[in-house]
Amino acid sequence: MSKTLIILNPHAGSGRAGKMWTELEPLLWDVLGELVVAITQHPGEVAQHLDKAYASGLTRVISIGGDGTNHALVNVLAELNERNPDGPQMVYGTLPIGSGRDWARHKQIPMNIKEAARWIAEAQPQPTDIGLLTYNGKREHFLNIASVGLSGEVDRRVNDVKVRKPWTFLQATVSSILEHRPQVMRVSLDGKPWYEGSAFLVAVANGSTFGHGMKIAPNAQTNDGLFDVVLVRGVAKPRILAALYRVYDGSHLTHPAVQHQRAHEVQIQTDAIPAALDLDGEHASGNEMKFSIRPGLIPILT
Repeated sequence: MSKTLIILNPHAGSGRAGKMWTELEPLLWDVLGELVVAITQHPGEVAQHLDKAYASGLTRVISIGGDGTNHALVNVLAELNERNPDGPQMVYGTLPIGSGRDWARHKQIPMNIKEAARWIAEAQPQPTDIGLLTYNGKREHFLNIASVGLSGEVDRRVNDVKVRKPWTFLQATVSSILEHRPQVMRVSLDGKPWYEGSAFLVAVANGSTFGHGMKIAPNAQTNDGLFDVVLVRGVAKPRILAALYRVYDGSHLTHPAVQHQRAHEVQIQTDAIPAALDLDGEHASGNEMKFSIRPGLIPILT
């Protein structure tokens, strides 16, 4: 059995990852074989670990962390696999110990970490679509969901909480709805105008779930070469709050304030004030954004 590189973020899940590693490590040696363990204190350290691993012949990497760890690794893996088109591709898997764990929900990875370890030992690599966002002169990949508007404000609030509870995301969402001012957005899908007007949120979804279990794009697939685009128009805040519960079962798609469609490419422009962005749970901002799907870019254990 070939070696596996483990990327451990001990701070994930408000420190749970580091605490659980002692009991998890022997189980992973048993089910995965020989391990090479890299402990990261900062996302910027991920690149050097992966480059060294690939150069030494390791082609399977498994992260132990949350959606933010996923985001950092996917960006490095996308570039690494692009630089080595004729070599073996790096295969990626994740064991969820973060706060949101929304990619795990989409892929039905067990939430119990020991069950997840046994699950990933049986998982097989599948070509998986990856999103690419170009904004502010930057290029950034995302695995699960990128969105513009309200969710970026939610990210900012959640990331300011040092110890997160199960209700942290919902609390941040309600607070953000009450204070957020919807912006005018111009949205084009595959080069054709789709929406222009005030909007709370535009979600560009590769996966189905964000915000600790909100099924914003319940029909999204990660191997169809398409984004599921979900837009919430800028209607009265009481209407949004009254319908918030529907996002947890996906029934919000039939709400009159919501429109949705699939597309290969999404372009969004906002007014002079930069819009808040959410990238796999990471906060950013921008005025002109282009989202492109990259079919089957990374083999992911599922």
